[in-house]
Amino acid sequence: MAEKREETDLAAAMRCVVFAMGIIISLGAYGVLQERIMSEPYGDEYFKVSVFLVLCNRLAAIMFAVIMVAVKGESYVATVPIWKYLAVSLSNVSATWCQYEALKYVSFPVQMLGKSFKMMPVMLWGIAISGQKYKLADWLIAAGVTGGVTAFLLTGDIKSKHANQGSSVYGLLLLMGFLACDGFTSTFQEKLFKEHKTSKYNQMLYVNGSSSIVSGATLLATGGASKAMGFVSRHPSIVFDASFLSASAVTGQFFIYSLVKEFGALVLAATMNMRQVLSILTSYILYVHPISFMQILSLIVVFASLFYKSYMGYAKKKAKDAVTLPQAVGKAVDEELEELKANEEKTSQEEDKDTRDGQVQWNDEK
Repeated sequence: MAEKREETDLAAAMRCVVFAMGIIISLGAYGVLQERIMSEPYGDEYFKVSVFLVLCNRLAAIMFAVIMVAVKGESYVATVPIWKYLAVSLSNVSATWCQYEALKYVSFPVQMLGKSFKMMPVMLWGIAISGQKYKLADWLIAAGVTGGVTAFLLTGDIKSKHANQGSSVYGLLLLMGFLACDGFTSTFQEKLFKEHKTSKYNQMLYVNGSSSIVSGATLLATGGASKAMGFVSRHPSIVFDASFLSASAVTGQFFIYSLVKEFGALVLAATMNMRQVLSILTSYILYVHPISFMQILSLIVVFASLFYKSYMGYAKKKAKDAVTLPQAVGKAVDEELEELKANEEKTSQEEDKDTRDGQVQWNDEK
C-alpha cells in the first residue's frame, strides 16, 4: 500500500514538473518571439502593426477554447451578458497592444519586469471593484516589488536597442497603460467567474471572440490590415514568427490551466516567477542588453519579494491543512464508526428476521 502511494506521489510530482516546464518553455519562447518581432529588423524595416499580432493570438486562443469546450463538455452558450465580455475584451486588447508597443521603446527585460509592477494596480482594482481587503504583509510585498522595479528603471539603461534614450519615457507610459488595463481585465474576469458561475473555457471563448472583433475592427479602421499584409508580402518569415508566437501563447495557457487545476495557484505563482527570471536572463544573453550592478541588485529585491510571497502562500496553505486535516480525519472516523454501528444493527435485525422466518416455516411444516 505504501509503495503504491509512493508511486502515485511520484507520478503527481512528475506531472507538476511537466506542466511547470511546459509553462516556462512555451512562455519563454513567447517572450523571445515578442522581442524578435517588435524590436529586431526584418531586412531593413521593423514590424509596427502590433494589433495584427493581437488578432493572431486571439484567433489561436478561440480555436483552443472551441476544442476544450467540446473536450470538457462545457456549454457553448454565453452565460454572461455580452457587454461584460466586450468590456473585458477592450481592456484585454488595450493591455496587449500596450505590451507590444512598449517593446519599440524599452527593452524586453524592462517590459517583463514591468509586469511585476501590476501587483499594486491589481490590488487597487480589487478594492475598487470587489471591495477586497489586503493584509499589511501583502502591501509590504507589493511595495518591495514596486520599489525594486523602480530602482531598476532608474539605475541603468532601459531603452530598446534601436530607440533613442528619450523615447523610453513613452515606453514606460505604455507599460503603465498595460498595467492599468491588465489589472482591470484580471479583476473583472474574476468577478464574472464569481457572479455568473461561468466555466473557464466558455469565458475564454467569448472573451477571445470579442477581443478578435475589437482587434479586427481596429485593424480595418486604422488601415493596419493593409500595412500588415504589405509587410508579410515583403517579409514572409514573419508569418512563421507570428504563428509560433500564437502557438506558444496558447500552449502556455493550456499548461497554466492544467497546473492550476491539479496543483493550485501557489505552484503557478512560483512557476511564473521562475519563468520571469529565466526569460529576462535569456533576453540578456540573446540580445545583449546592457545592465548595471544596481539593476542586478534591484532584480534580486524584486524576485526575492515575489518568491517570498509564494512561500507565504505555501506556509499559509500548509497551516490551514494542518488544522483541517485532523478535523477531516476525525469526521471520517466518526462517519465510519456510525456506518459500522448501523451495519451491526442491520445485521442483528436481519438475524432476528431470519429466526422469525425460520420459526414460521417450521410451524407451517409442522
